[in-house]
Amino acid sequence: MAALATVTALALTTGTAVAAPSNPDSASASEAQAVERKAPLPSEVFTVTDRLAEQVAGALADKAVRERAVAATAAGEADLTAFASGTALDRSVRAANQDVLAAKALPANGGSLLRLRLADPSTRAALAHGEVPLVAAAPTDDEPAPIAAYDPLGGKVSLDPAKAPRRPVLVVDVDVAKALPLGLQVTRDALAARGLVAAKPSGAQVKAAGGYWATKVNAVRLNNDEEPWIKGDAEIFSVVGGFGLDGKATVTVVQMPYLDNDGTTYYPNQLLVHYLGYKYNLADVVMMEDDGDTNYLALAQAIATALLTIIDAGAYIPLVNAILSAMPDSWWTDDPDYVDSWYTLATTSSGRLNGARGNGWMDVSPYWVPEF
Repeated sequence: MAALATVTALALTTGTAVAAPSNPDSASASEAQAVERKAPLPSEVFTVTDRLAEQVAGALADKAVRERAVAATAAGEADLTAFASGTALDRSVRAANQDVLAAKALPANGGSLLRLRLADPSTRAALAHGEVPLVAAAPTDDEPAPIAAYDPLGGKVSLDPAKAPRRPVLVVDVDVAKALPLGLQVTRDALAARGLVAAKPSGAQVKAAGGYWATKVNAVRLNNDEEPWIKGDAEIFSVVGGFGLDGKATVTVVQMPYLDNDGTTYYPNQLLVHYLGYKYNLADVVMMEDDGDTNYLALAQAIATALLTIIDAGAYIPLVNAILSAMPDSWWTDDPDYVDSWYTLATTSSGRLNGARGNGWMDVSPYWVPEF
C-alpha cells in the first residue's frame, strides 16, 4: 500500500524514497518506448500469466521438475525466470516476462517480474510429501468468479474464489513489489512531462523557511484491501494532490510497502504530506492498490487529464473527485483498485481520520521538519 507526497522531501526526511529503475528512462523515452512497443491493454497481463500457468502445470508432470518447484517455493515464492532456467520452460517464461513488461508500460530492461508461489502456506506440508499441486494464474479482477487452475496430471479445475482448497495451489503472477517502484517512476516521469511536477523543497528553501510542517501517519488500518486468497499481499500506493505555489495543480505518488494485509494496524511514522510547496497548505490523498495489471503510463495520463483542466480560483478545491472521475471504468474492478481517499489534509490535521469510503483510517499528527 502507499500514499503520496513530495518524493524529494520524503527521501530527505525519512530516507525511504521509492527506488528508481536501475536504468531509469526519461519521461519522453518511457512514453516513446510504450508507444513503439504498442503496449497491450491491462487485461492482457492475465492472458499472459494464465497461458504460462498452463505451461508450468504441464512441466510439473515431470517429477523432477515438480520436486524443483517444491524446493523453490519452500520459502514462500520463487523468481519464475530463475526457476525455469535450464528447463523447457525457459523460453516461454522469458517471452511472457517481456509481454508483461510491455503491458505495464515498463522498460524492456525492467528485469524479471514473474514469480511462482504457494497460495496457501498451510498446504506446504502436503506439497512436500508429494501431493501434486494445481497451478493457477492470479486473476486481475476481484469480482467473485471461479478461479481456473491447471492439473499437471491433465485437465482444468474450477476453484472457489472465496475459500482456498486443501490441495496445494502454485500461483503464477506478477511480483508487484518489484514492479511498483519501476512503475511509479514511469508515472512520475510522465506527470512531470505534462507539467504536473510535485513540489520539491530544496535544502536551501527549507533553510530559508527555517523548516516546514508535514503530516505524519502514526497508524493506519484498512478494512478491506480488495485481495482474494489467491493474490497474496496487497501493494498500496497513494496519489497526493494539491496546488503548488504557482497555483497549478500538483501531484506526486508515494509507496507504502508495509501495508500488506487488511484488518491489521500498522505504525509507520511516515511523513505523508509536505506542505512547504503547497499554496494553501492543504492536500488530498487517494489511496489505491496495484493488483499486477496496472499500466503506469495510462495511469499518469488519466491523472494528468483530470488535473490539467483545474484552475486555481483563489480558494482550495479538493482534487479527489477529479482524480477518481478520470480513471477508466475497467480500473474499478482491479486495475488498480480504489482503496479509500482523504479530503483536505492540513498542517493542523491531527487524530484519527476516517477515509471517505469508510474502508480505512489513519491516525495523523502535525510534524515539524527542521532545516537541514
